Amino acid sequence: MAALKYAGMDDTDSEDELPPGWEERSTKDGWVYYANHEEMKTQWDHPKTGKKRRCAGDLPYGWEQEMDDKGQIFYVDHINKRKTYFDPRQAFTVEDVLVKPKRYDGNTAALEILQGRDLSDRVVLITGGNSGIGFETAKSFALHGAHVILACRNLSKAIKAVSLIQQEWVSHTLLEFY
Repeated sequence: MAALKYAGMDDTDSEDELPPGWEERSTKDGWVYYANHEEMKTQWDHPKTGKKRRCAGDLPYGWEQEMDDKGQIFYVDHINKRKTYFDPRQAFTVEDVLVKPKRYDGNTAALEILQGRDLSDRVVLITGGNSGIGFETAKSFALHGAHVILACRNLSKAIKAVSLIQQEWVSHTLLEFY
């Protein structure tokens, strides 16, 4: 490795390029790890950047993950009728942002807990959503894109709660009450 640096060959166009003797692999859950064939070791951090990565999303359309007789995972491209041991999602890995776990207490607001989350594909049912903590929770979920359903005993209070949330968060979020 020192000889490569001395020769100026360790400088590449891509910081994600692996040093000689290294291979990028992924777990069946999509987490990327790196195999060092010279030292016979594996690690989660990229050997150059130190970043952790994961495969983004599901397998591409037409692909399927299978396991051979030895227990090794392989991928089948049914459209092009091909088989490979390389996870096709590795072409689209994303950096795993290391987020320090946060501690919450009774004074933590729902908006703080949900910060940075996209709930646009979620449906949330909240009981007692017309006042108090239920109302604040419904409002927070609505702000983050969730389809919120308020389950309340008092219809007029539920209608008022929906109106207040819609006034505060003018968005495309759907709110219902039952």
